[in-house]
Amino acid sequence: MSEKIMLLPVDMAKEFMNDVLVGMGVPKEDALICRDVLIASDLKGIDSHGIGRLKMYYDRIKLGVQKPVTELEIVKDTETTAVVDGHHGMGHVIGFRSMRIAIDKAKKFGLGAVAVRNSTHYGIAGYYPEMAVKENMAGFTFTNARPSIAPTFGVEPLLGTNPLTFGAPTDEPFPFVIDCATSITQRGKLELYDRQEKETPVGLAINNLGQSLTDTKKLLSALTKGDAALLPIGGESELYGGHKGYGWAVMVEILSAALQDGAYLKGLLGEDESGKPAPYRLGHFFLAIDIEHFIPISIFKKIAGNIVRTLRNSQKVPGAGRIYTAGEKEYESERLRGKEGIPINNNLRKNLITMRDELGLAKYQTSF
Repeated sequence: MSEKIMLLPVDMAKEFMNDVLVGMGVPKEDALICRDVLIASDLKGIDSHGIGRLKMYYDRIKLGVQKPVTELEIVKDTETTAVVDGHHGMGHVIGFRSMRIAIDKAKKFGLGAVAVRNSTHYGIAGYYPEMAVKENMAGFTFTNARPSIAPTFGVEPLLGTNPLTFGAPTDEPFPFVIDCATSITQRGKLELYDRQEKETPVGLAINNLGQSLTDTKKLLSALTKGDAALLPIGGESELYGGHKGYGWAVMVEILSAALQDGAYLKGLLGEDESGKPAPYRLGHFFLAIDIEHFIPISIFKKIAGNIVRTLRNSQKVPGAGRIYTAGEKEYESERLRGKEGIPINNNLRKNLITMRDELGLAKYQTSF
């Protein structure tokens, strides 16, 4: 028997997330930023980073390893660069303000880059390049994360899932936005499998003997203990390019830590020397490129649009329905979910009820 899925109206999902965040002490203006980043993920069909993540932030604030009030400090500032300290506040707010700094610098000088230290999970990475896209710019962001990926030929989880994220405008109704981990899968997807009570496919994660793990609940527990690791894009060996995914993850780690004298690798475990919970000290990197400093935006958009259209219209594998380009599926999901609502399964519903009841949000008593 299939699990019953309820569809939560988008406006209600946004209002609930906002009320939970404010109830946890997040200032109203900041709560709106967090809410917008989270709902963007849900609308795009990326269920691992939307309302399903709300309970994680809720728990971390309660635990004291994440601060509801974000005190952003600009440690160093030049015409085109900045170093920012987030002081363990809300990662979405830190990310939003940091990309805003990069965009403002790019408007004046063509390029703007910001390195961030002492941040927290900032939600769907693709949100931040899209901020640049809306200003007729191209944007990048990178972030490190809790150790999850083992180096090629290794079994010890040392690197985060470290996404590579880029966005650029086109002459189509939607931009080109690629937002993907440097591992085959990422922890958020495993947590989604867990909520859906699904097994993890073979070949995504290994134990400390190099054997594939598929029991999702045990895998998540083993990852937390350091007894399992995710595999980089390309898999466990060099045969299918695992060393390339591993190398990209290292590149993101360097950009996210070395430019701002931040934590890296096992320094991101989220625990102190005695093993007690502590802030995660994540690092991010943001880059905005003002296209008009290079070429008229209309020419850029036309060329970018021609590239993606040519790819989508190219010869298909027999039996294949469509060829997609990055950002296309998300655009279609936004249109559909904007009308139908956000899917909520039973386990996620339980989390929403827990937050509702603990915060006394009585107006949602019959909502889910």
